[in-house]
Amino acid sequence: MEGGLKVCNRNKSPCLSIKFITCLFLLLFSVLILFHIQASPYGSSSSPSSASWAFFHQWNHQPDLSTTTTETLVTKLRDSVTFLPLKDLRYADTAMTGTTWFMSSLNDTQEADEAEYLYFPSRESKGRLLCIKGRDFHDGTKNSYALAWPESLPDSATLMEGVTFVSDTYYNYQNLWHGLCAMAPFVRWSMKNECLKPTRWVLFHWGELNVKMGSWLQHLMLANFGETKMEVFDRGNEPYCFEKAVAMRHDLGSMGQENKLKVFDLLRCKARKFCGLNPAGRGKEINERGGPTIRLTLLMRRGSRSFKNVTVVADIFAKECAKVHGCILNFVQSEDLSFCDQVKEMTYTDIVVSPHGAQLTNMLFMDRGSSVMEFFPKGWLEHAGLGQYAHHWMANQAGMRHEGAWWDPIGDKCPFPKDELQCFLFYKDGKVGHNETFFAEWGGKVLDQVRKSKLEQASKKVVTTSNTCVC
Repeated sequence: MEGGLKVCNRNKSPCLSIKFITCLFLLLFSVLILFHIQASPYGSSSSPSSASWAFFHQWNHQPDLSTTTTETLVTKLRDSVTFLPLKDLRYADTAMTGTTWFMSSLNDTQEADEAEYLYFPSRESKGRLLCIKGRDFHDGTKNSYALAWPESLPDSATLMEGVTFVSDTYYNYQNLWHGLCAMAPFVRWSMKNECLKPTRWVLFHWGELNVKMGSWLQHLMLANFGETKMEVFDRGNEPYCFEKAVAMRHDLGSMGQENKLKVFDLLRCKARKFCGLNPAGRGKEINERGGPTIRLTLLMRRGSRSFKNVTVVADIFAKECAKVHGCILNFVQSEDLSFCDQVKEMTYTDIVVSPHGAQLTNMLFMDRGSSVMEFFPKGWLEHAGLGQYAHHWMANQAGMRHEGAWWDPIGDKCPFPKDELQCFLFYKDGKVGHNETFFAEWGGKVLDQVRKSKLEQASKKVVTTSNTCVC
């Protein structure tokens, strides 16, 4: 202490300077505090001590400015949600072959040997949900879609909970084959994702809303997924946003052969179970002579592409069936069968004989390795293009043997020889004739082939048919 005083006494000028600066600093600090108290909107006419308390109290309890900022940002995000036409007419010419016109601003998720799909919310959607507005049944450009974050959905939006399956197809959901092609990718997606089932369906055709499937397809999806709501957007033009959504717009698309087989195996299994069928051991039936039982089904249709003379065709195959011991001929009219009747008929069919048409999609319910014989009217070979091979493709995808096809060579000439489309339309709904010699030889050959195959199968101990479904 004494040392310190001596230092200070010996250096009076520096010591005084330090004291002066310190006092000046304290004075200025006090003035600033008083000024802030007087200028503060929280100040009052109370005593300086209470005013100071009020200032520090308010300083420690200011409104959370981040809350206001967040609300402002949410409002801006909500207002910035932009709805685009579901159907983009710029891509109308490439809707089947290239860029799709349905939700054209979005890119599909691509996985090896899987159908292309869109999933919301996802990394690709930056965590945003899919929202759809509009229920126009005739013009897809009047329906629209947008992406929105869950915290900033559009005003008046309805949030639809659960998993929504959104489908758009170039064809339709009434035809058995086209409808199956549109739904198969959803079945595959479900199989890959712990057999998740949809809460609802949202169906579009060219961006136009559909509110129902054909009866056959509806029953098939019921068998696979159980009861599922068909969304009709009953609030009109108000936006609907989906908690989770899977969108398909390319039908089977790039799905690989092995995955197609898995899908059709599951659908076959589910349909049989739904209809109360358990064909364990199918394909190993042996008749009293020790030969295999072969079931030959004539699956007929009425109207377009039906046989001109059904009786003659039935007689041809009946004669060939009679030549093979153990062959059982069954004649059925597809239009007269319920869904489960069709499942049952085809479950117990080894060979199906049928004109080209949607009814052939029922081959789905036959065991793998079963045989398909297909017949066409005059003009289809020359003018139908690739579409005539649809059931050939399906037989391959479902594990069947497509035994070839017969195209009727007899019929009127096309009156529009230079117009391919008009010629196809001229022949499209024609009826199918017959060639007794060819039909008999062809039928006999297929029956013999199936007989040998079933003998070989019967000698094996492995049961190939199971009623245990994957999902």
